[in-house]
Amino acid sequence: MGSANANKLRFCIDRGGTFTDVYAQIPGQPDGRVLKLLSVDPSNYDDAPVEGIRRILEEFTGEKISRCSKLPTDKIEWIRMGTTVATNALLERKGESIALCVTRGFRNLLQIGNQARPNIFDLTVSKPSNLYEEVIEVDERVELIHDNEDSTSASLVKGVSGEMVKVVKPLDVETLRPLLKGLLEKGISCLAVVLMHSYTYPQHEIAVERLAASMGFKHVSLSSALTPMVRAVPRGLTASVDAYLTPVIKEYLSGFMSKFDEGLGKVNVLFMQSDGGLAPESRFSGHKAVLSGPAGGVVGYSQTLFGLETEKPLIGFDMGGTSTDVSRYAGTYEQVLETQIAGAIIQAPQLDINTVAAGGGSKLKFQFGAFRVGPESVGAHPGPVCYRKGGELAVTDANLVLGYVIPDYFPSIFGPNEDQPLDIEETRKEFENLAEQINSYRKSQDSSAKDMTVEDIALGFVNVANETMCRPIRQLTEMKGHETKNHALACFGGAGPQHACAIARSLGMKEVLIHRFCGILSAYGMGLADVVEEAQEPYSAVYSLDSVQEASHREAALLNQVKQKLQEQGFRDENMKTETYLNLRYEGTDTSIMVKKRKDGECKYDLDFVELFQQEYGFKLLNRNILVSDVRVRGVGVTNILKPRALESASCSPKVEGNYKVYFENGWQETPLYKLENLGYGHVIQGPAIIMNGNSTVIVEPKCKAMITKYGNIKIEIESASSTLKVAEKVANVVQLSIFNHRFMGIAEQMGRTLQRTSISTNIKERLDFSCALFGPDGGLVANAPHVPVHLGAMSSTVRWQLNYWGENLNEGDVLVTNHPCAGGSHLPDITVITPVFDNGKLVFFVASRGHHAEIGGITPGSMPPFSKSIWEEGAAIKAFKLVEKGIFQEEGITKLLCFPSSDDLAQKIPGTRRLQDNLSDLRAQVAANQRGITLIKELIEQYGLETVQAYMTYVQLNAEEAVREMLKSVAARVLSQSTRSGEKSFVTIEEEDYMDDGSIIHLKLTIDSVKGEANFDFSGTSPEVYGNWNAPEAVTAAAVIYCLRCLVDVDIPLNQGCLAPVKIYIPPGSFLSPSDKAAVVGGNVLTSQRITDVVLTAFQACACSQGCMNNLTFGDDTFGYYETIGGGSGAGPSWDGTSGVQCHMTNTRMTDPEIFEQRYPVLLHQFSLRANSGGVGYHRGGNGLVREIEFKRPVVVSILSERRVHAPRGLKGGEDGSRGANYLITKDKRRVYLGGKNTVEVQSGEILQILTPGGGGWGSPL
Repeated sequence: MGSANANKLRFCIDRGGTFTDVYAQIPGQPDGRVLKLLSVDPSNYDDAPVEGIRRILEEFTGEKISRCSKLPTDKIEWIRMGTTVATNALLERKGESIALCVTRGFRNLLQIGNQARPNIFDLTVSKPSNLYEEVIEVDERVELIHDNEDSTSASLVKGVSGEMVKVVKPLDVETLRPLLKGLLEKGISCLAVVLMHSYTYPQHEIAVERLAASMGFKHVSLSSALTPMVRAVPRGLTASVDAYLTPVIKEYLSGFMSKFDEGLGKVNVLFMQSDGGLAPESRFSGHKAVLSGPAGGVVGYSQTLFGLETEKPLIGFDMGGTSTDVSRYAGTYEQVLETQIAGAIIQAPQLDINTVAAGGGSKLKFQFGAFRVGPESVGAHPGPVCYRKGGELAVTDANLVLGYVIPDYFPSIFGPNEDQPLDIEETRKEFENLAEQINSYRKSQDSSAKDMTVEDIALGFVNVANETMCRPIRQLTEMKGHETKNHALACFGGAGPQHACAIARSLGMKEVLIHRFCGILSAYGMGLADVVEEAQEPYSAVYSLDSVQEASHREAALLNQVKQKLQEQGFRDENMKTETYLNLRYEGTDTSIMVKKRKDGECKYDLDFVELFQQEYGFKLLNRNILVSDVRVRGVGVTNILKPRALESASCSPKVEGNYKVYFENGWQETPLYKLENLGYGHVIQGPAIIMNGNSTVIVEPKCKAMITKYGNIKIEIESASSTLKVAEKVANVVQLSIFNHRFMGIAEQMGRTLQRTSISTNIKERLDFSCALFGPDGGLVANAPHVPVHLGAMSSTVRWQLNYWGENLNEGDVLVTNHPCAGGSHLPDITVITPVFDNGKLVFFVASRGHHAEIGGITPGSMPPFSKSIWEEGAAIKAFKLVEKGIFQEEGITKLLCFPSSDDLAQKIPGTRRLQDNLSDLRAQVAANQRGITLIKELIEQYGLETVQAYMTYVQLNAEEAVREMLKSVAARVLSQSTRSGEKSFVTIEEEDYMDDGSIIHLKLTIDSVKGEANFDFSGTSPEVYGNWNAPEAVTAAAVIYCLRCLVDVDIPLNQGCLAPVKIYIPPGSFLSPSDKAAVVGGNVLTSQRITDVVLTAFQACACSQGCMNNLTFGDDTFGYYETIGGGSGAGPSWDGTSGVQCHMTNTRMTDPEIFEQRYPVLLHQFSLRANSGGVGYHRGGNGLVREIEFKRPVVVSILSERRVHAPRGLKGGEDGSRGANYLITKDKRRVYLGGKNTVEVQSGEILQILTPGGGGWGSPL
């Protein structure tokens, strides 16, 4: 492998969605041959890669090769290809017809997933469609046996992972046979199989495959063979993706190979996988192919720039037409074991590539006084305005107007005859129309505002697009503990080099590298990649000398497997490298890290794990076992094929090809244009300049300097950004407004990433039950990252309460902590940590993080007691305390507050927290998250100046206010148009009410001023405080209102105080929405919030009621506690059916995977599926609820806190109600006992809890 044949051609091909790039190494031509074709051009050729090879063979041989004849292979040494065939089939849902084969009780497991909805403000709850068409449930069951259980039974087997399993129900092949026959009769001959715990006991899956193959199924994907790792949902989704895509890929590859003559067997043909390695056709499968093209780009920049052109770690920036791919390289490929693409989770080793919905085709819009770029794309058809197909304005149009795209150097392939250049005139005309709209708006805000020119507007959109792309780059680097500014930007792709200088400057980077083949780098990367074979098996054990020894035995067997596969492909031992990894995690967490064996062969995995964990998460977990989850071996067949070629030093000055006018921040500038092919090593070009690199335009901005390197690449040195932006007008600069929206929201998001990284509890780290936000010096909300809806806007009242309480007694280095409802809290488990931000001694901002602590004391484990009647029964209640005072963490003080909840005589016997160390660790994580926010705010102040940052803090709130006002006006107009009443037409009044299960009423009188766009939410008539725990603090109602308003504004506006500016909320004191400070409130946050949401959305006639509950389940004993919220049906709307089995409205927390659930806790999950026909019937049907059946394997205390067990979720506009929920206990003697909506019960071993969650209401009369 890898031996050179001087007389033969080598092809590297990237078949992309729009273009196919070909790089061919041709004997006697050191620079190679580059070719670009349309990927789909049926009038000229059937297949672009074949056509590219045909054209280059013709050139090389001088012989005509007919498109009808097979291509001769005697002149081809090898072909390497990456393809988007799999990605496109997944995105467009054009894969094979498949069926899913799953353990009985779990037919909807993959549809339910983790229950979370993709966009929390999307009332339609749009989720990607299932890949499978049919589901068959298999009568089989395997149960994990824990260490403390009886392991003497004859039916016990040791699984592959070392865990003991019990085959509770063997697979019945004969019962399965007619089910499979039925699939074949429906024309389905591809199967994805996922059975519970098959990662450690694959025998049942193998038996299914054997039967299916004998019956004529053409492809079967086994989850245990593809990804033998614990977690049924991602493993099952991976099997579905593989079954769905592999036949499509095989069909394409078969067609591709058939275009060559019989000598193809002697040609080395390899395909790029998602992990950056190559594989032969026989091993190239669906689940490893979805990042095939982008992986080539990562290999391309990493192998040609890192070490050769810079020692800095690299950020890969691949900007295409519809999206931008971002990656990182610092000497080794950064891989992830799980990613989500087109709504499908794929669990397999793959390069860590993050895709952003921003590219050259991203739409440009002006909405509510701000510039918006994407996420919608104009696509290739009709494309941007300049493509002459009647398209809409896009980033490419803005680049054309500014002179960043030079029509003289762009192919003339437009117009009806595909022979015209880009249309600059029509593009300017569209921008002029937009300029009228923008300037009219600005004048309405401030009559003295200066008009923006077309160029100002185009540059503004480019700046906003750049900031959109900077946000994920910051997240990618900083969430892993790396400073973005310490990297160099490796820029490639068609549009990337136009934006490179601006992006690097915004990120604080000093260096940009642009490869000489930047326009085809993904193709070029194919020739730099190695052949990779992987083998992995699960191994479950506590890390110790014994387990490391056992892992080494497993490693040896896996090494033999991968070496044999490489040898079969012609690799000799000297051309092989192997790497061994152990997948490790701390006990009690889900955060695994693949730890690579040291080069010296020493097995110090534990030390390396602790170091890696600390680097990524910022802390160590002391006195905590490290667990082994998997052993993985990666074999690499080194090919050494393409080598970078050094250039001769330039002997003359760089040649200017022409001069063009380009628009920069300081206006139009005469800018010289150079061609890269005419530049040599050592040439230095001062900005501004344009360097044409094939079809890619490299913009060297003023005050930047470009150099041509020894290997013919472009290195650009970036000058730092100007430090301040002056606030010159009374109104916001519409461009900067969008940029500050991104920056403020980015700060809140990065705080959230830090909190998730540094926390240790399952609730925060894995269920994501937390929120982070940024506030002005008055406590007004500036930006709230959309984590958990019930926290939205609610923290503002918390910050203001603390500001009033502490007054002047706030100092730099202080951090406050609170959770009391009367101090703006929601319920006691939600602890808020607030840090004031000072600039030169002046209080300028606040940052805050709120996280759900699984244990803070109270009368039941888990701190969610169903029967609490007073606040002190629910755990530690903190009104105000300095968690950190002048930089010193007050551990003794906070420990006392958490361990001794109350000094009240009645509360003396109430237990304090049962998990103090977890509380302290998570509180420190919240402090760290706030500190991250402070650092980012100070960077913003340093860049723009305090006056500007605070001015835009106000402007973003005014922008959100305007969006809400416009929404309220449109709602009022709609209601008025449907109303027949006479009289006052400027006000709309709507009354709505609903009931809690105890009969308590939530009454709303909603009055909307249709002229001013204002609303009054008056909750007079709501029932008084209840002798129970579903009282809701006022902050919860505010959160529900702000959530509903944000859902109704169909624009991605920031969540801030401005959303509530046009709104007045009146809550009668003493009602259960404004209870006393002694009232129990634990259920108000999780139950009542959902009912308020239903009432508000019904008043707006937005959608039918959703399940109206979070179905809170806690169970545990003195040794452990577990908490989950269970999804249900969402309400239908005027144009959509409700969604089944999702978290609704005020929560969006994740569900624990069934296999993890059974592995960690003494339970057996009998069923987790959709509750058939529980959604309300209507023209649009409500979503179905869920059925969850849990058998307990030892005595535990179980608490259920739920609603909608008496009053059903209501339908709207003639739609029927959804089904009510129900909770049952099935006792050992088979009695089915109804538990009601709220109960605590001591469950015995073998008893089963059955929870039926409510369905959503229907919309419209059924046909």
